[in-house]
Amino acid sequence: MREPNNVILRTVTRVTVVIILTFAINLFISGHHNPGGGFIGGLTFVAAITLLFIIHGIDKVRKNIPLDFKVVAAIGILISVFTGVMGMITGDPFLTQTSNYVNLPIFGKTEVATAVLFDVGVALAVIGTSLTIIMTIGDDR
Repeated sequence: MREPNNVILRTVTRVTVVIILTFAINLFISGHHNPGGGFIGGLTFVAAITLLFIIHGIDKVRKNIPLDFKVVAAIGILISVFTGVMGMITGDPFLTQTSNYVNLPIFGKTEVATAVLFDVGVALAVIGTSLTIIMTIGDDR
């Protein structure tokens, strides 16, 4: 079957996906001190990938992103749980946040907190779970 000629739609999608992914990273990073974080950053990331699914088809996107998103979700959950258990190991309550300052080469003195690691786990869990659900619903095999 011949595909329709939708060059404009595909070109606009490429630009839009980059903008959405950049916004997702911004939401993830700003979530430490402002509204945002792993959950909403992960959902925004999923929106960009879903747009790619709609325009290019699930099979083509799966071919270019050969990840098992169930594994991504499992890794995210493990990271989040491990972050919570770390507080218990030191004798503090579950999900106790710790932070410290580190001198990074470009950024200088930067605060590093376990909440960021927890947000990474939440983002991976949201991305993995959402994309697994969307691919399962969208796959007509």
